[in-house]
Amino acid sequence: MRQERYDVVVCGGGLAGFCAAVASARQGARTCLVQDRPVFGGNSSSEVRVTPHGAAAFHVYARETGIISELLIEERAHNHEVIFENGWTNSVWDMTMYDLAMRTPNLTFHLNTSIVDVRKSAERRIEAVIGLVANAETTLELSGDIFIDCTGDGLVADHAGCEWHMGSEGREEYDEPHAPLQASGDVMGSSLLFKTMDTGAPAPFEAPEWAAKLDNPDFFYKQGRRPNDMRGGYWWIEIGVPWHTIRENEDIRHQLTRYVLGVWDWIKNKDPQTKELAAHHAIDWIGQVPGKRESRRIQGLYLMTEHDPQNRTVFEDEIAYGGWFLDLHTPGGLLAPTSEHASSEGYDETSSYMVKSYCGPYGIPLRSTIARDVDNLMMAGRNISVTHAALGTVRVMGTTALIGQAVGTSAAIALKRGIAVQDLPTEAVRDVQQILLRDGCFLPNSVNEDERDLARTARLSASSEAAVVGINPETDTARRDPASECLRQRKGQWLAIAEEALDRVSVCLSNLSDEEQTVDACIVPVDHIWDYRTELQPLAAVKLKVKPGAAFEWIDWDVRLTSASGLKPGSYVRLDLLSNPNVNWHVASGVVPAHTCAYEMGGGKMRRDWNGPTRSFRIEPPQHCFGPEQAVSGVARPHHYTNLWRSDPAELLSQWLELTWEQTQSIGCVELSFPGHLLWEYRGYAPFYRDPQCPKDYRIEAWADGEWTEVAAVRGNYQRHCRHKLERPIETAKLRVVVEATNGDPSAAIYEIRCYPPQDE
Repeated sequence: MRQERYDVVVCGGGLAGFCAAVASARQGARTCLVQDRPVFGGNSSSEVRVTPHGAAAFHVYARETGIISELLIEERAHNHEVIFENGWTNSVWDMTMYDLAMRTPNLTFHLNTSIVDVRKSAERRIEAVIGLVANAETTLELSGDIFIDCTGDGLVADHAGCEWHMGSEGREEYDEPHAPLQASGDVMGSSLLFKTMDTGAPAPFEAPEWAAKLDNPDFFYKQGRRPNDMRGGYWWIEIGVPWHTIRENEDIRHQLTRYVLGVWDWIKNKDPQTKELAAHHAIDWIGQVPGKRESRRIQGLYLMTEHDPQNRTVFEDEIAYGGWFLDLHTPGGLLAPTSEHASSEGYDETSSYMVKSYCGPYGIPLRSTIARDVDNLMMAGRNISVTHAALGTVRVMGTTALIGQAVGTSAAIALKRGIAVQDLPTEAVRDVQQILLRDGCFLPNSVNEDERDLARTARLSASSEAAVVGINPETDTARRDPASECLRQRKGQWLAIAEEALDRVSVCLSNLSDEEQTVDACIVPVDHIWDYRTELQPLAAVKLKVKPGAAFEWIDWDVRLTSASGLKPGSYVRLDLLSNPNVNWHVASGVVPAHTCAYEMGGGKMRRDWNGPTRSFRIEPPQHCFGPEQAVSGVARPHHYTNLWRSDPAELLSQWLELTWEQTQSIGCVELSFPGHLLWEYRGYAPFYRDPQCPKDYRIEAWADGEWTEVAAVRGNYQRHCRHKLERPIETAKLRVVVEATNGDPSAAIYEIRCYPPQDE
């Protein structure tokens, strides 16, 4: 028996628990992280290999930042492996997390340690958790002031006597559209992934006698289980009920193993559509840890229902956000009549189910992470206080990682301020929000209001700034999908407005018919880049005419908008072209930062276009929307506006951003948020990826004695969020960041700069 004491004890080392522990330790709390597996990462680890998903799958510039971004950027910069949907996560990811844990002060961790009991000092307070170290004949008693349950199964909360829920609420309980008519114990199932490799030669496979026997093509092709990638993966190898996802986890693992082999036997030996494709492929790896989606959900101070993400409820105690769809897998998985709804519909992105299930970005309240029945227990991950329907969107790992960082930060703040965790939402949530923003996170309804940030009081200038004039279409047939350019439904292009006038917009179109075509176009004011409303009153509207057989024709529209007609500098408008399947609106040949596009799904909802984040357009006059003042806008990504300083790409690097104060300031720390790594999901980035927009070589200079003096310099950067504690505090009225080189982009760019006095480092 070993006894250890900490300020915060985090149980569970998946992405939620890992981010909670690192955040708590970084805030100064002595933190212990306990994980029952030999590696960190939970479902994302090399043991399970599920790709972390999140809001960026549906919303441009919505990718999760903070600790999870730091980890994923680091992994992509050093990993040789391609990441596809599921299956190829390797040990580089495990070691990326392990390395960060080793480098984090105040953090102790115990791997291969299962929590087996909880000791309470009073009816409503946990004193210690008891862990059993595998293969070590050692029991750990870990006492602490605050405990965070990130076990997924809500193990600590269960042992502590908390109320929890498991299964599906009935429709009448909360009137949730996705809830079944009758309540039941049904939960989403667990999956077992596998990976194959191309051997370059015939690779025969013979299934063992105990493997599942699968002989019906309809089971695969008509029930949403298409074997469409010979590399493996297949989340739909999923089983839950009738087995209990906690108590009968081993039975589920065994059944899933049978089905993995049976599925591969079908692909290799029976399916006429895949036999030739899979002829040289051999199984390289089969998981033996089921990736679990659902079990206990702990009752918190607030229960999120489906209505919250669907209606984007604004919470005063917002500490994280989500944006995945309401992805409720069919109970039973492989044993059910069909697979998960979206898959069984062939992933038709405009189907009634996808429209009904689409949501976000939406906020998540701190109250849903605080246990109602125990005074010093919080939770993060898929066991937080949500209904079964709401869990469909909250459960994905990008979202749970954000929740984990917020909860770890909150626990440390509660200890610093000497308040109970139940009082955090009313007494300290603003502190939590501001710390999360400072640490690189994003909150949809909060901005930087940190009184200690000296940059907020500075006047900003720059060596140059970019102007948006538009972008030409992609003409390389190998890089464009003409089918995706067709106006089968409404498509929109966001335009940042900086000037008092918008005289002309132009779009590049092709007429696929032999007759003149008309396309209805309009310009609507929008609140932000995720404002998808289609019923808005247009500022201008027109019918564009496209000549018969025209190809890549620029169509001009003299809109003549001014502030008098509703144009607002410092905001977005959306240029919409309505449906006409005979016309293509061509995707752009590149990316205009902070200028996104989307298409209408139906029901007044729009979603990101994976075929190109920008449509081809031209705009007059040029919009100077990347001014230096954007670096202190309070938001470190495009949202209500660009929030980005970007230098003129025609001007050679080096380029600089300068802060000037009326009086001398004492500065001990400079913090920077750089562009990059926001546009796509994690799986959209290549091996050894370093985002071209991210500054690579830069220096920080202070004005002293009539000259610029270097106070910090970085070479080879690829991270988004960089904090520089200066060797010595400086006294200056001018400071600048000089970007000498990027990782490929011609422009220097910065989302946010912060400066803090020495005592606030």
